[in-house]
Amino acid sequence: MNPDQIFQIANMTALIGWVALLISPFIPKLADRISGLIIPALLAIAYSGLILVFFGGAEGGFDTLDNVMKLFTVREAALAGWIHYLAFDLFIGAWEVRTGRADGMPFLLVLPCLPLTFMFGPAGLLLFIVLRNIYGVARQS
Repeated sequence: MNPDQIFQIANMTALIGWVALLISPFIPKLADRISGLIIPALLAIAYSGLILVFFGGAEGGFDTLDNVMKLFTVREAALAGWIHYLAFDLFIGAWEVRTGRADGMPFLLVLPCLPLTFMFGPAGLLLFIVLRNIYGVARQS
């Protein structure tokens, strides 16, 4: 399988997880398993395989920004980096949904966090943290 095919499969797989999160109010346990466990684990397997096979051949390192950029000049290393984002962002999105549900947050408060987490990871997490704290303070009043 070539890197372009792996890229397409990884994207579609992650998208299934995000769709599951969007419909999670109707299938909470299944969405938790799909988006918080199964798909992140599959992506982690793909990531680990790419790292094991291709990382040693990539120039660069983690000590300077220039060296990090060199790492991603190898297509397979860039693909591994992309899958890293897909896995972790989905895992965080699933955590947001589970945590919001456990805290009794209305899903409509969690909902805007999901596309932001999908597209911009930490910005979506930040929004969730802010909304969760505002909701918690408002609930205590």
